[in-house]
Amino acid sequence: MPAPSSPLGRATRGTTGTNRLRRVDRWIARHPVLRTAGPEPLVVDLGFGASAVTALELEARLHRARPDVEVTGLEIDPERVGRARAQLAQVRAGGTPFRPGARVSFARGGFEVPTGRRPRIVRAMNVLRQYDEADVADAWTRMASRLEPGGLLVEGTCDEIGRISTWVAVDAAGLPVTFTISLRLTGLEHPSVAAERLPKALIHRNVPGERVHDYLRAIDREWDRAVGLAPFGPVQRWRRAMTTLRDAGWPLLARGRWRLGEVSVPWSAVAPG
Repeated sequence: MPAPSSPLGRATRGTTGTNRLRRVDRWIARHPVLRTAGPEPLVVDLGFGASAVTALELEARLHRARPDVEVTGLEIDPERVGRARAQLAQVRAGGTPFRPGARVSFARGGFEVPTGRRPRIVRAMNVLRQYDEADVADAWTRMASRLEPGGLLVEGTCDEIGRISTWVAVDAAGLPVTFTISLRLTGLEHPSVAAERLPKALIHRNVPGERVHDYLRAIDREWDRAVGLAPFGPVQRWRRAMTTLRDAGWPLLARGRWRLGEVSVPWSAVAPG
């Protein structure tokens, strides 16, 4: 499918940086939607920003799980696409730490995801922050409609250095499935620091009476209660907090990923009221 003359959406702020999206990349690399995909699954880095680095890092991390993965970076700004293609030429010439044969390409595009074939996964990080909450559902629907059956949209936000990340997994019907918080535990004071980086669908809902507010308060409470384990390291403290939170009735998922400072819940646990 050729790219439209006016891609859908607005240009991102362009902020990017090495390793900024490592947390969500690792999550995608382990996700069954990628691992059970058919041959040569396509993954889209939507709104990759001012540099090719996030798409190149995404391909490098997913390559370990699926050597046949292909990554396409999309941006509305044609100058950013041109810059990314120039950086990719340097990769091809062997002048960077990335594999010269990295299966990466770059194109102009927005929410219409003009990739010519349906991607297995679309990653759209830090794309919707400049939009209104009312725009989120339509953006999810547009991006998810381009997925192949069984595909996944991963939409969220992180801080500038990737120590605080949150994201929503959205299915091919445009319906949110899970919500994930991923934090660097070393030096963490309170997990509710994630509040400032919530996805657009939730960031204005962190107020009393909303589920996400209750969830963040509950995590903080159990983190504080687990302070006695602090001498054994933040991972042990986090695991204790997550175990107590689960025992209190919160439907926590993927226990094996708690050691990474990561916790997921079904979307219903935090959905706006």
